[in-house]
Amino acid sequence: MSGETPQKRGWFRTFCRVCEWTSLGILLLAAAGVYLFYNELRPKVIFGLRQDFAQAIPVQKVPAGLSSLKAEECGKCHREIYEEWKTSYHAQAFTDPFFRAYWRKDGEVWICLNCHTPLANQQPALITEVPRNRVEKAVTAPNPDYDQALQQEGITCAGCHVRDGVILGPFDDSVAPHPTQFDPKFRTTEICYRCHQVPKGPFQFYNVGPCGTFPEYEGTYFARERGFICQSCHMPEVERPMADGGPIRLGRQHLWRGGHDPEQIKSALAVQLAADPPRPRPGRPTTFTLTLINAGAGHKLPTGDPDRYFTVEFRVVDGTGRVVKDRADAMGRWILWQPVIVELYDNRLPPLASRDYRFTYRMPESSDALAGLKLQVRVRYHILTDKAYHTLKERYGLQGDYPYSFAIYEREVPLSGPLSAEFIPLGGPRASAASCSQKG
Repeated sequence: MSGETPQKRGWFRTFCRVCEWTSLGILLLAAAGVYLFYNELRPKVIFGLRQDFAQAIPVQKVPAGLSSLKAEECGKCHREIYEEWKTSYHAQAFTDPFFRAYWRKDGEVWICLNCHTPLANQQPALITEVPRNRVEKAVTAPNPDYDQALQQEGITCAGCHVRDGVILGPFDDSVAPHPTQFDPKFRTTEICYRCHQVPKGPFQFYNVGPCGTFPEYEGTYFARERGFICQSCHMPEVERPMADGGPIRLGRQHLWRGGHDPEQIKSALAVQLAADPPRPRPGRPTTFTLTLINAGAGHKLPTGDPDRYFTVEFRVVDGTGRVVKDRADAMGRWILWQPVIVELYDNRLPPLASRDYRFTYRMPESSDALAGLKLQVRVRYHILTDKAYHTLKERYGLQGDYPYSFAIYEREVPLSGPLSAEFIPLGGPRASAASCSQKG
């Protein structure tokens, strides 16, 4: 028999009940706190709102002399510009498979359309109110001016050039079969700012925002000494008639090559490979140094979408192709996405900066063993990680097989002879720091 009295047993049972109810209360409070945090405090999107892109560009009417706002209508006279636009990611801003999968992942939230289909004419719903700047709580109304075909054109001609029934552009003496007006913002970075500087929101601790290309821009050499604007590299200058039969002018190509174009990345990145000592010796270590130089971009490399990054890879292989030793490093942004967004680390290359990556390998003792050895060096540019790519395919409907990583630099060097330093200059058919025009 227990030695406890009925009174003691009663107090013990009361104490246990109090503990049970207290624990339950704490759990309920914690659950309520988590619910309030994720539904009332933490934003549903990975960026904040800014006044100039919190709303779509208002519904635009077709200018007099034109039959529609579609790019094809513009292409009847501006044929070369139209053909360039068709090859651009601006034209694919809404149809791009990666965007569609990411958008589906984000619940097809309306705010993304304000940059990917910026005209209200391209959006099925109008946003009438955004209470407390909470994107997911936006009040919508059907859009009677919605044009589904125009939506497919993404960032179409009218998105930048049509306002209030007038065609805006960079010239003040245009003669055209439609109303025209000179707008100085086409000669500055202002025309690009709306969608290429996305701010951070509450409980988001980025260094410059999720897609902060503008704050990254180097303001001394590229901007002041060279006079570069965004268009200098992303819309290279060209002399030609702006419209069929028009006078020859110094205008710009409508290409906007950027983060999805490996050749544009190559044009910005200079690479140097060197060895110390320059001639490998049996039984002695040799250190290989790969230097990456952001010589051609006025912003960090990579920039834009925070998923983008570089890998620098060294491998020593024998005569059979077997990997004897290897090493890989990454350059990008590391971001914690939950429970709040925190940018943990950023080792991207600022403009005009360089970084050395070193790899040391001790040569075999025998000279004969050196004969088949080769050093393989590769720099790869990644639009997103392997894991993210497979997640988009398996869960969010990314169809087909799309390249998402590209070799920017590759070299294979035999280790049996002298190793001279080599410098890979900027260049290729794309614009570069050496060839971009200084004119705005």
